[in-house]
Amino acid sequence: MTVEIERVEPLSRGWAKLDRYTLRYRRRDGREDRLIREVHDHGHGAAVLPYDPARGTVLLVRQFRLPAHLTGQDGFLIEACAGLLDGNDPETCARREAEEELGVRISRLRPQGAVFLSPGAVTEQVQLFLADYDLAAFTGAGGGHAHEGEDIEVLEMPFADMREMMTDGRILDAKTLLLGHCLAAELSRAA
Repeated sequence: MTVEIERVEPLSRGWAKLDRYTLRYRRRDGREDRLIREVHDHGHGAAVLPYDPARGTVLLVRQFRLPAHLTGQDGFLIEACAGLLDGNDPETCARREAEEELGVRISRLRPQGAVFLSPGAVTEQVQLFLADYDLAAFTGAGGGHAHEGEDIEVLEMPFADMREMMTDGRILDAKTLLLGHCLAAELSRAA
């Protein structure tokens, strides 16, 4: 056995679970280490980047993220629309979040794989999707749910602008960068 969990100590049960794990780990060289790691668990999620093929635009969100702020950033990150599964399958979650956060009904949802964004400390796996939308697909203003603490600004921009923002550091969110590269590859294959 490579890993044996000896103890799990609950540290917090607020918005998410935070546990301290004590484990024995057999290294590749055969030696055994005892490790202590803290793991954050708030469930799995889905993220979607809607694209309007007729106009060449994408929909993104800007919202405040305290952890980014604590690192010296202003904390307002530009991201792909995303949310926790909350008991739903990833496709249902992506569609729900697009309506709640972006105010748009997406179509032609295309899975791009699932990723761990910070596997050293967080259990969350995020399913990535590309989707289509057009002007007729808007159902409301978006912005998320105020009762959930959401204050989301909807951003519609040419995909070319998003790509520039990915390159110059204005987009720092990993899932958004990945989805931007997925869309670029898809458009390249279609050309």
